Amino acid sequence: MDSSITALRHHGLALVQTTDFFYPLVDNPYMMGRIACANVLSDLYAMGVTDCDNMLMLLGVSQKMTDKERDTVVPLMMRGFRDLAVEAGTNVAGGQTVLNPWLIIGGVATSVCLPSHEFILPDDATAGDVLVLTKPLGTQVAVNAHQWLGQTEKWNRIKLVVTSEDVNKAYMRAMCSMARLNRIAARLMHKYNAHGATDITGFGILGHAQNLARIQKKNVNFVIHNLPIISKMAAVSKACGNMFHLLQGHSAETSGGLLIALPREQAAAFCKDIEKSEQFQSWIIGIVEKGTRIARIIEKPRVIEVPAKDKEGELW
Repeated sequence: MDSSITALRHHGLALVQTTDFFYPLVDNPYMMGRIACANVLSDLYAMGVTDCDNMLMLLGVSQKMTDKERDTVVPLMMRGFRDLAVEAGTNVAGGQTVLNPWLIIGGVATSVCLPSHEFILPDDATAGDVLVLTKPLGTQVAVNAHQWLGQTEKWNRIKLVVTSEDVNKAYMRAMCSMARLNRIAARLMHKYNAHGATDITGFGILGHAQNLARIQKKNVNFVIHNLPIISKMAAVSKACGNMFHLLQGHSAETSGGLLIALPREQAAAFCKDIEKSEQFQSWIIGIVEKGTRIARIIEKPRVIEVPAKDKEGELW
């Protein structure tokens, strides 16, 4: 599961908890703090938990930073983390800061829940369900392509399929997508009777789909037909050969969307509801069928080009 669930000694309550941390991947410290906070909370949201009772921040301050760099970058990261925690309806009550060879940021998220209705176990997918994804793929490709704008050798590998403007737009879309909470999606999981979910992060869409399929109670397979990808990033991935494995489903995503198994008759309403609430799309990307608890992407999946600049890109 994406979060641990511990039965408390107080009757009828459960502790749902998760922790995560990683290295910076965008050049905006404030946004990096927001992304880190969203990434931690996403594990709760994948369990259908919509309210976090407390957060801790984990921060490794790089010994390689100058005093000026440290005093500029670290407060901005901390503020971004704190601001998104407040938007999520929680607060940062403490944590741990250490000196470290590399800059690291992450945290711990904790929620005390009533097991009867506050979380959704991820193991009840049923043949006939459909798979919904709530954020586009391609964040790692977009972040790397943006870094390559100043690296001639690497830029030459992709400049025939993408312009610098395309890359900047994709990078902005990726950065703001990673900093967006999955909280509304988690709330709608209850409304539309979700049968299980996971969030898409380091193992890519297929890796996480395989993990989710493996733990199902019923004998089912997950089959992915559609890949919603930030505009032009599929072409960039192809131009780089097998470096990212984006179309194969193994490209890492940071603070990605929720992959949710929903009853077929309720999936379209879920997507419409989330778009109405957030002004961002979700996509039906596959089906659940009888099988042996595996997940796969069809041989020629449909790539959905997700616009690289929309309201997300205007937020910051």
